[in-house]
Amino acid sequence: MVLAVACLPVLIALLFCFDEIADRVACGWAEWRERRRERRTIARLDRSFGPDAFALDIDLSRLDRPDRRPLELIAADLRRLGEHRLAAGGRSVVWHSSVIEAYDERLRAACRALGIGEHLSELTGVDREIERVRVEGLLALAGLDLPTTRAGRRPRDRRA
Repeated sequence: MVLAVACLPVLIALLFCFDEIADRVACGWAEWRERRRERRTIARLDRSFGPDAFALDIDLSRLDRPDRRPLELIAADLRRLGEHRLAAGGRSVVWHSSVIEAYDERLRAACRALGIGEHLSELTGVDREIERVRVEGLLALAGLDLPTTRAGRRPRDRRA
């Protein structure tokens, strides 16, 4: 009898707080399922687009031609032009378009050097920007570190 009287306040508190407890359990379960689903999706994408799949297609004998510009110089140009392209605030439209054109030319040269297919010269507008992102991703998978593909780096907003 004493135990029943001692547990009565706990039962009343559980009765009043049941909806809150049930909501927290349901939200926790949903968040756990979402995190698990995201991890599985990322693991599947990693398996299908792993860097080994792209590295196997590179013909290393093409890199030793004497008429080819060294890949290190192309990479340095890409990094320099990429920084200029991302920090174009306050510059003229002509300067910015020239930087983008030079950047695309270096991207094409890097793709030729590594044997990666690209379609930058054939496209315009948003399609060209999408192709540029795709090519940058392929070059990053091939081991070429570009300013736009570094993890955790976002361009600063000049308006703020």
